[in-house]
This record gives sequence, structure tokens and C-alpha cells, in this order.
Amino acid sequence: MFTGIVEETGTIKSFAGSKLIIECSKVLEGTKIGDSISIDGCCQTVVCIDKNSFLANVSDETLKVVKGFKTGGKVNLERALTPTTRMGGHIVQGHVDGIAKYLGNSEFEVSESLSKYIVYKGSITVDGVSLTVSKVDGNVFGIAIIPHTLKNTTLKNLKIGDNVNIETDILGRYIEKFLSLQNNESNITMNFLAENGFV
Repeated sequence: MFTGIVEETGTIKSFAGSKLIIECSKVLEGTKIGDSISIDGCCQTVVCIDKNSFLANVSDETLKVVKGFKTGGKVNLERALTPTTRMGGHIVQGHVDGIAKYLGNSEFEVSESLSKYIVYKGSITVDGVSLTVSKVDGNVFGIAIIPHTLKNTTLKNLKIGDNVNIETDILGRYIEKFLSLQNNESNITMNFLAENGFV
């Protein structure tokens, strides 16, 4: 589990087959084999470490969902939460839901299947960065981003048409599941959620 507060940006040293090697420094401190590191919002297991880099094996399932990795590309990195970590962002699983296209002016376009989970003033993760949704208009959403976050993440490098990894807030997916269960005898309805500010 992560917070979406990026610790550093790293560089993809190589990506061949399933082997992804990331050059970095800060996230290597205290990291050991078997630990999880979020790479552009995608939770990956460290399988090898050296002085300036780590290796992760990317599964076929992951490659079906994420925007892809390119040698030389910059990526946002965050180590997994510990019991003493401050929760500065929001709860992020590191399970990318899909990709969005950057439209410029801090706006992104997503598929209809993802847009239903994005709510105004809700949380969203873009390439592993915890952000607040500042606008929702159909399949397009905007984000609120402060200069510090822009300066210290790869978001500053975005060009119109670029794809980004998106993880929506897990709460929305759980609510959808609960409401869709057959013989659901819960008192939780869409009207109840709306009246109490959840949707």
C-alpha cells in the first residue's frame, strides 16, 4: 500500500521482456529484496538490488493495463507504507485501473468504465501521484496540482496526447460491488449515498 506521495523520480535503465531496471537513489535506502515499490503508480516487487538501481519482473497482466515502460523514460517512485509512515496523500494500492490521455491544462480523458469512479474533490492517482479531482465533465477530469508536486514528479514532462496510469479511489469500487450484489438487504442505496455526500 502507498500514499501517492512521490519520493523521487527515477530513470528506466532498461526494459527487456519482463525485466525492468530502474536507476534511482533515495528509494533504495532501507529497501530489500521482496519489498514493493510503486513505479508510476504500479506496485512492483524488488527482485534484485545494486548500488544505484533495482530490478522488478513485470507480469503480462500488468503490461495489459499500464501505459508501458520505455528505456530512458522517467518514472515516479514511492516505497510501500510502513506502520510509522505519515499519510500525506490517500490510500493507494498500486493497482493501476487503466490509462488516461493528457489533454493539456491539467485535464485528462478516460474511458467510460473508469469515469464513473471519478468524483469532484475526490482522490485520484495519476502516474503514482496522489491528486485531488478539481473538475469532472463526462469522461474528462481535471486535477489540482501545486507547484511543488509539479516540480518533483514526472507530471511536469507531460505533453498533449501522452498516456498516464490511473488508479481511482478504491472506495467507489467497493460501493459499486456492494450495491450490485443480488439479494442485497443493506440499507445503503444510491439515494442514501447521495444524501450523505458520498456521490
